[in-house]
Amino acid sequence: MSEYILKNEIKLIALDMDGTLLDPDNKVTQENRHAIRAAEELGVRVVLSTGRTYATCSDYAKSLELSSYLVTVNGSEIYNEQGKLVERNIVQTDFVKWMLDLSKQYGTDFWAVSCDRVYREDIPGDLFASEWLKFGFNTHDDKAREEIIQLLKENGQLEISNSSPTNIEVNALGINKAKAIEVVCNRLGISMNEVMAVGDSLNDIMMIKEAGLGVAMGNAQDIVKETADWITATNEENGVAKAIEKWVLK
Repeated sequence: MSEYILKNEIKLIALDMDGTLLDPDNKVTQENRHAIRAAEELGVRVVLSTGRTYATCSDYAKSLELSSYLVTVNGSEIYNEQGKLVERNIVQTDFVKWMLDLSKQYGTDFWAVSCDRVYREDIPGDLFASEWLKFGFNTHDDKAREEIIQLLKENGQLEISNSSPTNIEVNALGINKAKAIEVVCNRLGISMNEVMAVGDSLNDIMMIKEAGLGVAMGNAQDIVKETADWITATNEENGVAKAIEKWVLK
């Protein structure tokens, strides 16, 4: 991997947020902040690539003084440097209704992301009055979770991932962070081989797999670690800063 990095300079860093960039208190540590700043000063683009909505991640981008794209809702939306929406991918409302019924059937917690806001227990009665970007289930019942995942797979028209071991995140088929980062790269004239992607969960696994350098956090799920090229420290130990220092700042 060291030899590979010497041949392919990292020009873009794609960072997951929860469990990756953010510490357990949802803060960006000074160490991570300084490493990101140093990378940007070298001309490396830093792109937040998150399951969060624009409303819940844009303030972090501003506080880091990032002047690049934002990949949100697992790639369902992409925003440019000016905060303008450049791509949006919708989940069919019929599927959202079906998933809401599944959540009720299995007694799970749920959340649903529309183009306007995130709904939890207060989801509107008329689902067809909104457009939907993502649906999520959360349950500590392993059997229920596995059965729901199997039903979602049998549907065949949905992208299934997670952002923690107890949840399931569902986007439109083919929509993931890797696809969105590729769109960003195409716009910037960067190859995916020149990307370092860092994450901890299943919604990061495609970008970790398809980036030139895929980095798993020390606190990542096992399958993410197995997929990655390199494993950094945990999000409590400034794992993002350590990865940037090793592979970008050197």
